[in-house]
Amino acid sequence: MEVVAVDIGGTHARFTIAEVEGGRVVSLAEPVTLKVAEHATFPLAWAAFGEQLGRPVPRAAGIAVASPVNDTLIKFTNNPWIIRPPLIKERLNVDTYTLINDFAAIGHAVGQLDGEAYVHLCGPDVPLPAYGSITVCGPGTGLGVAQVFRDRGSYHVISTEGGHMDFAPLDNIDDAIIRRLRPTYTRVSAERVCAGPGLVNIYETLAQMQGKPVIHLEDKRLWELALTGTDALATAALERFCLTLGAVAGDLALTHGPTGVVIAGGLGLRLKDKLVQSGFGQRFVAKGRFQSLMSTIPVKIITHEQPGLYGAAAAFAQEHAL
Repeated sequence: MEVVAVDIGGTHARFTIAEVEGGRVVSLAEPVTLKVAEHATFPLAWAAFGEQLGRPVPRAAGIAVASPVNDTLIKFTNNPWIIRPPLIKERLNVDTYTLINDFAAIGHAVGQLDGEAYVHLCGPDVPLPAYGSITVCGPGTGLGVAQVFRDRGSYHVISTEGGHMDFAPLDNIDDAIIRRLRPTYTRVSAERVCAGPGLVNIYETLAQMQGKPVIHLEDKRLWELALTGTDALATAALERFCLTLGAVAGDLALTHGPTGVVIAGGLGLRLKDKLVQSGFGQRFVAKGRFQSLMSTIPVKIITHEQPGLYGAAAAFAQEHAL
């Protein structure tokens, strides 16, 4: 059966046609990526995808959204679109659909993809467990978090908003980040520091600590400087970002019941080499009395290019038993 798989983030909406069978994803077509800012509503973006597809759009959809999901009104955390689930069938001209949080969708991808879809980051270099809880987290426009419980061939995904938990400082630089952000946000969440825009907050804090002028840069430009290593302060901010992500991933693993962790998100794959070379692993295990336990947890980076689309299709296939 053909299904339209959709992955809507803060910046981009991605569409593809998926083939599903037996509760699993068989294949994904080449994705189409649209900028959220260029389309006033989700139905208009859906129509634009249909025009590019050049043939009738399948009347089934698996839709992943960067927002908490409910049955009445969905307002995105990091983009201006809204979705009214009772109107989806009418507005999109579909007969069946599945609507799921974007990181829950990645959880479905983790539930179905095999070991070739990952690279090792830290901890024991062993496959993800066939039984137990796996934390899925990663930075993009926001910090996405989900939990996957595997049970020897089957799996269950739990959607969470773990990225909005409190940020826990571990040293004087973390303390300085908190002090700089608290007047603006009062409660500083993990997402304020280790999602894509969080690099700006780290960068500006380090500039202040170094006694340098605090020059505001857009996060996209700052990421370019950091990833290319052409700006020393941006490079230092990226190193701190990797440390912070390690600490937050470790906190989430402890919360979920640690047997495995997968790093995903819009920046997860782009940061693969940086994370491996960084202090991510040291911060991940630095949990005091639980350091020995943390050192037994395999941490992977998902390398599938479109885990959100794959997971949206997988969630549809699982819900409708196709």
